[in-house]
Amino acid sequence: MSTPDSDRRWSPDASVRAAVAGELALLTPEVRSDPAEAARFLDPEFTEIGASGTLWTREAVLAALPAFEDDSDPGVEVLEMTGTLLAPGWVQLRFVTVREERRARRSSLWRLAGDGERWLMYFHQGTLTG
Repeated sequence: MSTPDSDRRWSPDASVRAAVAGELALLTPEVRSDPAEAARFLDPEFTEIGASGTLWTREAVLAALPAFEDDSDPGVEVLEMTGTLLAPGWVQLRFVTVREERRARRSSLWRLAGDGERWLMYFHQGTLTG
């Protein structure tokens, strides 16, 4: 039986790089303003615990994303991004975001899709830090 990493297409470094690329894409206004584009990065079983403490489903996040985007938004700064291959097909990312004066510590889990080609965000949590 093969595992997601059995053909060595996804080394630990390549797996983390792919998850980081997906995370950074999800933070761009272009992806966040287009639910169909954002959906390409979210696992069908995706859930999120937002910085407010709200539990979000994939469908709720995709429906709400355009409402969060604002043409006057200065964007988000990403700091301290680190990633770890937890097991074949699973990567955890940890980082800090700063948007205006709002700072949050974040963690996400990325899972290799069943096709073995794409990394999808499975879970995300954000906690305000000040």
